[in-house]
Amino acid sequence: MPSITIAGSGVSMSRYLFLFLFLLLVGLNGSHLAANGNRAMLFEVDGAIGPATVDYLQRGFRQARDAGAPLIILRMDTPGGLDTSMRDVIRLVIDSPVPVATYVAPGGARAASAGTYILYASHVAAMAPGTNLGAATPVQIGGGGPGFPGGGDDDEDENGEADNGEEDADREQERDRPRQPASASERKVLNDAIAYIRALAEMRDRNADWAEEAVRDAASLGSREALEKNVIDIVAENLEDLLAQMDGRTVKVSVGEVTLRTEGLQVQVVERDWRNELLAIITNPNVAYILMLVGVYGLFFELANPGAIVPGVLGGISILLALFAFQALPINYAGLALMGLGIAFIAAEAFMPSFGILGIGGLVAFALGSLLLIDTGVAAYELSMTLVLSLTAVSGLIVFGIATMALKAHRKPVTSGREQILQDSAVAVEDFSGGRGKVRLQGELWNAEADGPVQRGQVVRVVSMNGLELRVQAVDDTAASNTNQ
Repeated sequence: MPSITIAGSGVSMSRYLFLFLFLLLVGLNGSHLAANGNRAMLFEVDGAIGPATVDYLQRGFRQARDAGAPLIILRMDTPGGLDTSMRDVIRLVIDSPVPVATYVAPGGARAASAGTYILYASHVAAMAPGTNLGAATPVQIGGGGPGFPGGGDDDEDENGEADNGEEDADREQERDRPRQPASASERKVLNDAIAYIRALAEMRDRNADWAEEAVRDAASLGSREALEKNVIDIVAENLEDLLAQMDGRTVKVSVGEVTLRTEGLQVQVVERDWRNELLAIITNPNVAYILMLVGVYGLFFELANPGAIVPGVLGGISILLALFAFQALPINYAGLALMGLGIAFIAAEAFMPSFGILGIGGLVAFALGSLLLIDTGVAAYELSMTLVLSLTAVSGLIVFGIATMALKAHRKPVTSGREQILQDSAVAVEDFSGGRGKVRLQGELWNAEADGPVQRGQVVRVVSMNGLELRVQAVDDTAASNTNQ
């Protein structure tokens, strides 16, 4: 469009038009945010709690804060998760200026282990009928192993038969006796977890004694019992019931006290985007483990065969994704170093064959490193033993193949180079004059020197080699037709 300049201003009309369009877009965006201010934002927290959950909630809480949402709802169904990820989620809840309600739903769902801590940290804790929470003992010290009461046999009389009355009394005392971990490190973990959940309970004015039982003795409760024991605030049939029961409650958030106005509030479900889905996939330890191996072997084949391109591209992408996943996962760096050393030994076996010695050492280091790589105590974040054994077996086959080829090559006669020439025969292409002449060897003409007379067509044997000149000796009773020309 033509530029129309306002006299004395030096500013074109087109610039005003662009400014107007920009302000219009900002205004529309602002009205969108204002509209979201009348909606509660719901986030699905299902499955094991890990780095992908933290990423999903971090961006979601920021979105809710920027949109002015009156409430955040975490609909939870989780068996637990990583301690570091759980604490990251709890920090988000505590620091949130928007009230957070955690709702364990639908019926049959659970807030076990890490989920119990998050439920205690929330401004409003709610459960649907038929759900449960608890079993919050740190996995590394759970399970009634050595040092825990109840690991021995029942008392028996001298005939080897248990006395029923004494057995019942012992079992009753066993249930009432608080469990204690065996080692100092286990006591530190347990006491830290107890102090943490009691602090959360006191902050939200909930039952701290039962919270300690959930950690120390892996106690669990159903929704009705949890409400009676002041572990949760609400038992709600559905979201509408939850919003109705929360209406009018006053909660304390990071910026002060807030009175909830939730009855009839619309709920917007925030879906996970592609970035979070990708993070959830690659932070699966088994996927990250495979990506790392694909990356290392891809780069290895690219270096062994420069210009192949495809192995290098796939290897580079895979190893970067694996490193990103390992950065988000609780990795044992000693295990990672052992794996790297093992792969380096296997690669060295290919370049400097040691007839299996480097390869076997590499396999041992690789297998041990794989077993030590991730040890979280959470089933969803453990490496599959089947996967580790399978990939170790594949690496073993590679090492066996390299060692076998190296041994065969070592036993095979030399077929090229100086050593092969010194074992070969040639044919004189001319009569030697003064002990010098030319011979044909392996299809090529060579300058040669002989001690005795040599005639054209005579077979000679190469005795030595000085640079590009051969020293030959005549072979008696040998037909030229049998030579390698």
